[in-house]
Amino acid sequence: MSPTNHDAFWMPFTANRQFRRTPRMLVAADGMYYTSEDGRKVLDGCAGLWCVNAGHNRPLITQAVQKAIATLDFAPTFQMGHPLAFQAADRIAALAPGDLNHVFFCNSGSEAADTALKIAIAYHRVRGEGARTRLIGRERGYHGVGFGGISVGGISGNRKLYGSLLTGVDHLPHTLDLDRNAFTRGLPAYGAELADNLERIVALHDPSTIAAVMVEPMAGSTGVLPPPVGYLKRLREICDKYGILLIFDEVITGFGRMGGTPFAAEKFGVLPDILTCAKGITNGTIPMGAAIARDHVYEAFMNGPEAGIELPHGYTYSGHPVACAAALATLDTYAEENLFERAGDIAPYFEEAVHALRGLPHVIDIRNVGLVAGIELDARPAAPGARAYEIFDRAFHKGLLVRYTGDVIAISPPLIIRKSEIDHLFGTLADILRAVE
Repeated sequence: MSPTNHDAFWMPFTANRQFRRTPRMLVAADGMYYTSEDGRKVLDGCAGLWCVNAGHNRPLITQAVQKAIATLDFAPTFQMGHPLAFQAADRIAALAPGDLNHVFFCNSGSEAADTALKIAIAYHRVRGEGARTRLIGRERGYHGVGFGGISVGGISGNRKLYGSLLTGVDHLPHTLDLDRNAFTRGLPAYGAELADNLERIVALHDPSTIAAVMVEPMAGSTGVLPPPVGYLKRLREICDKYGILLIFDEVITGFGRMGGTPFAAEKFGVLPDILTCAKGITNGTIPMGAAIARDHVYEAFMNGPEAGIELPHGYTYSGHPVACAAALATLDTYAEENLFERAGDIAPYFEEAVHALRGLPHVIDIRNVGLVAGIELDARPAAPGARAYEIFDRAFHKGLLVRYTGDVIAISPPLIIRKSEIDHLFGTLADILRAVE
């Protein structure tokens, strides 16, 4: 039944009054498709919200959730435990690269970001370097909506209403360079030197005051900014030089999105000290997130009296049994269907299809890596974002769900997408681009 009142639900990241005039309602989902309220099939071009990596309504996940909620609907993880939490942590740690072996569960990417930042500051404190409290983010970065995440994040629209935020935060410049890198396929050739701005920030504040640098390996929410070749490795080198922790926010890039590997850290050959993830961890079915720490980070806390709480942090729903069941079944689905490898195999076809939009009206750049792409549009005079919104809205009514952010159309389909669906996705977008003023 369609709701008669759209006022009670204060919608997140939505122009609520605009939505109420022309609601876009989804009522079911299966495989690669949503079903709209009026019964139309809508191809999911953005994996829900970057999260449904295995596609919708997957039997293993559905059955696991049903069994879990009927068996153990809730169990606390403060001074108590349940088997599914330990099993899920083991599986995720095994999937993560290097010695990222210690999983702290939470409920979202936002909580994962704030958890990682707190761990970083506390890490230095327990090691006797309590002056290391500064956090370094990046312009155009997105790390959720907690106070830590928006402080380190660099999207002005997400920050401007909320006062001074956290103190002691600085930002690296973003890596977008249309003059040198427009229409790059894969990682841009130019921009590794932008990482050297970290040296300038370190010199300004002194390394003894800096706890961590937090970046997305590929900035997603701001409009798909793949890292320049060598950029992340240079950040790692500078962090190592000064004893600064490096945090990768892999909420979007994790669980196969980059194609061929579970995480971008492995794809780009750079091991962070802490890695955050969410979204694809449960295929979007049950809220869950995690901050995964390397051995040396975790072990720094495992000192002092054995009866003492090493990290005074956590959430009521950390390691929720139903979420853990969903995570385990999701990982089984990824493995049984080789979805990470499949994403890598189909990525070249996806790349060719998205770059075929070059030369169409309003397209000023196309960026891609793995199974994610950003199509940047020329903004309308005095109306930034209006053209992208119109394309998003037209696409929905033509049976295609995409994301837009500013004047960028973002594409990140489930990893199960077929070549025929890629053709349909970008063919529909091409028709809309030709029609939009």
